[in-house]
Amino acid sequence: MNSGMSSSFLDFNRNLIKDLRAHGGKATDGPFQGRDVLILTTKGARSGEDRENPLVYTRDNEHHVIVASKGGGPTNPSWYHNLKTHPIVTVEARGEKFNARAKVIEGEDYERLYKQHADINPGFWDYRKKTSRKIPVIVLERLDS
Repeated sequence: MNSGMSSSFLDFNRNLIKDLRAHGGKATDGPFQGRDVLILTTKGARSGEDRENPLVYTRDNEHHVIVASKGGGPTNPSWYHNLKTHPIVTVEARGEKFNARAKVIEGEDYERLYKQHADINPGFWDYRKKTSRKIPVIVLERLDS
């Protein structure tokens, strides 16, 4: 059991992942209905075990963009630490599954990608107000299979 995560949160994630897999990457109910959500599988930084997280994403050309907001929490989410340690991840989006390299974005692209993400998903503007940390933006670059 992940420390600091309630079982209801884990159940929500598990059910959302099931829903996404059953409907070609589309959530059919709940807060993510009608939004672009992918399933990110990372390797645990310490455990080495696979961890699955459903995450809202946006696109930047051919790349998927995710944001480590953790709802504006004071710390980065565990999946972010995992991909920093093991940057090769598995992505499931729109019914397709592929490997990708996760790249944490710095510099001039950071603000552009954050704004693009938050303009589509306005909650991310609120998350930024809630925390003093710089919320990481990650680009998932597809690896040729």
